Amino acid sequence: MNTEIITNKELAQQFYEHLQNEDYESAAQLCHEDFIFYLQLDTPIHGTDGFIVSEKANFDAFKGFKFTVEKIFAEDNYVAVFMIFDGYHSEKLMDIEPTGNRVRLSLMMLLQIKDGKILEKRAHFDKADVLRQLTTPPMVS
Repeated sequence: MNTEIITNKELAQQFYEHLQNEDYESAAQLCHEDFIFYLQLDTPIHGTDGFIVSEKANFDAFKGFKFTVEKIFAEDNYVAVFMIFDGYHSEKLMDIEPTGNRVRLSLMMLLQIKDGKILEKRAHFDKADVLRQLTTPPMVS
């Protein structure tokens, strides 16, 4: 039995390392049994199965994507993670056929921790900016 106690910041860091490695099962193991994922403000996905399907669909569209965690802040049972996502659109996403466009965006994630596990994940990003990057041809110099 592993009795190691990790901080909420360390838990968040491990969670995003698993997602970066597309190890969804390991990421899900860090989630509470009552886990809820909010992809946007009022769009809850209950349970880790729906979370994995959602994340896999998004990340599969950007083979070789990269997360760069810039800052992690923790207070009480909340962790805020500011990161940069960078990838090339390689598979269909949001009914948009692959464009090969580079998509780079900032994300703010708010995690709520309960009993040493992630109870809730809220994703905050500019969806309109993602759509613009997917559909606007890259500028050629």
